[in-house]
Amino acid sequence: MPEPLVIGVDAGATTTRCALSDLDGTVRARAESGGANRNSSGAAPVEALTAALRNLLARSGDDAARVALGVVGIAGGAAARGATQAAAEAAWRAAGLGGRVVAVTDLEVGFAAGSPAPDGLLLLAGTGAVGAAFAGGRLTHRCDGYGWLLGDEGSAVWLGRAGLRAVLRALDGRGPATALTRTLSALLGVPAGDDQALLRAAFDRPPAALGALAPAVSALAVHGDAVAVALVEEAAEHLLHTLETVAGRAALPRPAVVLAGSVLLSPGPVADRIRAAVRERYRIVPMAATYGPAGALWLAITQVIGAAPDARVHARLTR
Repeated sequence: MPEPLVIGVDAGATTTRCALSDLDGTVRARAESGGANRNSSGAAPVEALTAALRNLLARSGDDAARVALGVVGIAGGAAARGATQAAAEAAWRAAGLGGRVVAVTDLEVGFAAGSPAPDGLLLLAGTGAVGAAFAGGRLTHRCDGYGWLLGDEGSAVWLGRAGLRAVLRALDGRGPATALTRTLSALLGVPAGDDQALLRAAFDRPPAALGALAPAVSALAVHGDAVAVALVEEAAEHLLHTLETVAGRAALPRPAVVLAGSVLLSPGPVADRIRAAVRERYRIVPMAATYGPAGALWLAITQVIGAAPDARVHARLTR
């Protein structure tokens, strides 16, 4: 009998990525589509997942019939596990796949993408921001991850929104002048100094799209703009507080620490501050979850074989 295959999906707020592999960790195909978080990207999860899976199958040749299991990690999925499982199953059927599909949160996928260890901490800061602790392979504690409206402090969306608020304060006189005014106005395609045009441009976009402004805020901080410097320092403080809070609740003796998300995996002052703090606080070098579908594949392989695979499988998946 041919060896079974597995599919791993990392359905984020701005991008849904997926991959197919065999049980020894050899990735056979990869694909992606748009975001699948209704709360921040405005996307319909079933449509985004179906598009990603169809793209994957189009690149996998005759491998579809051998797929035994899929694991789908969905950003924001913790708030509605039943709905995310239903969305994953609907997309799975729409793509014409057999076997089973299991929906988890992006936290399980993110931690598994960075480390094969069963115990440890995850700090994720991309479109959203959240800290999590794992013990025995299970998610035991989480902190923040409440979405752009009520939380996600230190995330890309938080930083982009904070940059826009600083611009509006500068324009109406409540805050100091900043180079953010010209830079963020240009990125949104409006004249610098036109607060109403800036408002229209910001509200015309889904919340997740404001995360695209975060790299500009970080770049201006590197170049010394005082307002931008203060914002990235505040973002880093929020993220460190999230990590330290979840670490204190979990009380793991010597945890692995995994960093995930664009804010922490891209070069910049926030990532530099977080990495330095992790090295100082935990006396370890943090690991990076650079490819989310690898974590979903690791979880899928674990379920198929009934045990954690050899660490070499994780190395192949994340290579």
